[in-house]
Amino acid sequence: MAPDPAPAANPAISARLMLATYILGGLGIGIGMYTLQWDPPSLSLGCLLAIGATGLVSFARHSVFHRSDAARMGWDYGRRNNFQIEVGLANLAWGLVAVLAVVLGWGLAVEAALFLVFAFYILSVLVLNLTSSRDEGRRAVGPLIALAAFGIMLLVVGTWGMLAA
Repeated sequence: MAPDPAPAANPAISARLMLATYILGGLGIGIGMYTLQWDPPSLSLGCLLAIGATGLVSFARHSVFHRSDAARMGWDYGRRNNFQIEVGLANLAWGLVAVLAVVLGWGLAVEAALFLVFAFYILSVLVLNLTSSRDEGRRAVGPLIALAAFGIMLLVVGTWGMLAA
């Protein structure tokens, strides 16, 4: 990545991207729950939205708009934080794999596994926050509830997908 020109840390950009993440993820989860009931069951569109799109949007939030995201979470150090950018790159990785899985037709088991990977990541972040103090950067209760709901639903869809595969 090119050197960071240290853009202004406006948390509104990141907040909009976070909202887009939850909207795309929620749509993908809902569609996945519905299409798993089809004969044959499918997670393709759900995976594309809940894993692919959220991974790509989260990459943009964490890596491209990292200062905005840091400001949104109260972690703005006034400089580039490579660890936060690395988290964005991880999101990019599973987002791209999800897109490839759907476009290349890798099948239900792979798509369900991607739901599980994202669920385990989100639920691990939740546990980290629940075992951290506010001084250590624990998020507020509202975002933690949203994180828990998102992680649990990803886990449910991934599990149902594996059972249907």
